[in-house]
Amino acid sequence: MATIWEIDFYSRPILDENQKKIWEVLVCESPVDTRTNPDSLFRYAQFCPSTQVNSGWLRTALEEAIAKAGVAPAKFRFFRRQMNNMIVKACEDVGISAQPSRRTLAVYQWLQQRMEQVYPNLTGYQAVTNPSVQWEAPTPQRLPDVLTGQQWAFVTLEASAFAEMHEWDIGFSEAFPLQMIGLAPETKVPGVVIYSPRAVPLAGWMSGLELAFLKFNNSPVPRLLLETGVNDSWILANIKNPPTLSEAKGFEDTKQKASGVHFLAVQSDPQSESFAGFWLLQEINLP
Repeated sequence: MATIWEIDFYSRPILDENQKKIWEVLVCESPVDTRTNPDSLFRYAQFCPSTQVNSGWLRTALEEAIAKAGVAPAKFRFFRRQMNNMIVKACEDVGISAQPSRRTLAVYQWLQQRMEQVYPNLTGYQAVTNPSVQWEAPTPQRLPDVLTGQQWAFVTLEASAFAEMHEWDIGFSEAFPLQMIGLAPETKVPGVVIYSPRAVPLAGWMSGLELAFLKFNNSPVPRLLLETGVNDSWILANIKNPPTLSEAKGFEDTKQKASGVHFLAVQSDPQSESFAGFWLLQEINLP
């Protein structure tokens, strides 16, 4: 699988001698499957004076990161939409595409760790929270008819089962090691399986969407949503009967108990022993 890097370029809660916030770029490698050792993921960090915040500085930092890694990624992901133009320009200048995404689990965890353990120990630290990413509630779209599954089901697996995910017969997929999240092996991880005779094209289409997470939404009408990119939402299913509504609420409750971890799978039918697609997901509160 192609290497993907995640970027965050933003001000940090640290003031310089002129009382201006210092900026920082974080670049890290995305995990690709459950076997990934989190400690082996490439990381690069560099502070940037507020007077030099521009795409040129960021481009140079990315070039230095690539030189340090000895290999360039196939693409970049980033979650801060307010930095879209600068990040996209810098990445294009080094010849690599950048895509806004909420699937930025590695850089999110690294940023949280630095907020708690690194920045408070630096001169000029100010105990304030950076402005949150402002997400506009998207209007959910209908899946294209040709990609709509004929059946779907809520299921659960124990976290320990994902240790063997690399041995499963899967077409399109992306995952991460659950040790990144600290889930106990016996933790129940909820998921949704979509069954469709068009399983392969459905999985292929989903694989290009920057899958973020699944969410049960009870308003204005009960439905199961697939969140993608930085602000796209798709209606996977409308929840119409009480038993299914109870299952949907159970899915959301189990997801919260599993630190937001869940999965989405696509199969041709319930008897199939292979997956056209399987993605391990996590709903996170981006800073």
